[in-house]
Amino acid sequence: MTAAEPYTLALADDVHAYVQPDGGWCLNNAGFVSDGTATLLVDTTATERRTRALGAAVAATGAPAPRWVVNTHHHGDHTYGNGFFAPAATIVSHVDCRREALAAGRQLELIWPGNDYGDIRIQGADLTYRDRTTVHAGGVDAEVIHPGVAHTVGDSVVWLPHRRVLFAGDLVFEGGTPFFLMGSLSGSLRALERLRALGAETVVPGHGPVTDPSAFDRTERYLHFVADVAQRNHAAGRTPLEAARATDLGGFAELRERERLVANLHRAYAELDGLPEGAPLDPLPAFQDMALMNGGEMVTSHA
Repeated sequence: MTAAEPYTLALADDVHAYVQPDGGWCLNNAGFVSDGTATLLVDTTATERRTRALGAAVAATGAPAPRWVVNTHHHGDHTYGNGFFAPAATIVSHVDCRREALAAGRQLELIWPGNDYGDIRIQGADLTYRDRTTVHAGGVDAEVIHPGVAHTVGDSVVWLPHRRVLFAGDLVFEGGTPFFLMGSLSGSLRALERLRALGAETVVPGHGPVTDPSAFDRTERYLHFVADVAQRNHAAGRTPLEAARATDLGGFAELRERERLVANLHRAYAELDGLPEGAPLDPLPAFQDMALMNGGEMVTSHA
């Protein structure tokens, strides 16, 4: 089944979301802010072909080529296209995002070696921050905020107060299962509170259709569900895979990427064992368990 074509959604005269349906593995969203004199791009995509299509979508609105690219985190579906905008654009990210992007390298090709990524090169941020910063894209002020360790250790969200629009990165998967193997369960819960406090009216998730702040509630319910599953099964001595296989997902079975439960349990177990939030975990066992949950086959990248 062929995925639907990406589309550009005007959220305001100076704010657009770029949505890649259906938001599954490696089909992330991006977006851009422009007052007609300068453009800030939020995230790139996983392949050369998709990133060139993103650049064409920016140009089609009449916006100038991006002067800044903000990475919401280090995963390749959000960062592999950096090199197609640099050095003309300044790449901006949290300091830990830059470190993780450079350390991970061509991570997607290790998981999904059969994909055609094109002529990508790993490009870390030129400019980093620790807590928050503001990028002035012409007459538009874009606040770049680190919500704490959540989806990863180096997450950023982009908040546009003048439009009440929040680019939430992968703290929100609309219609998809949240994923925090490389971040923190407890940190994700705290991060949602910080996002709620901003007062957004429109939320652009990292994956899935544009939504509203009710997405925070849906995400929070799933996180509490995982915490409960982890506590009960960790105490009973079950492995994450045993726990995931024995769990009735209930309403969460309607979400895409249901296999992520077992990866999330790997992180939840680590926190129950006393590891610090975001402490490095070997991702291989978690991805192997997800493959087992997926009928013995590696989950499919749609990039």
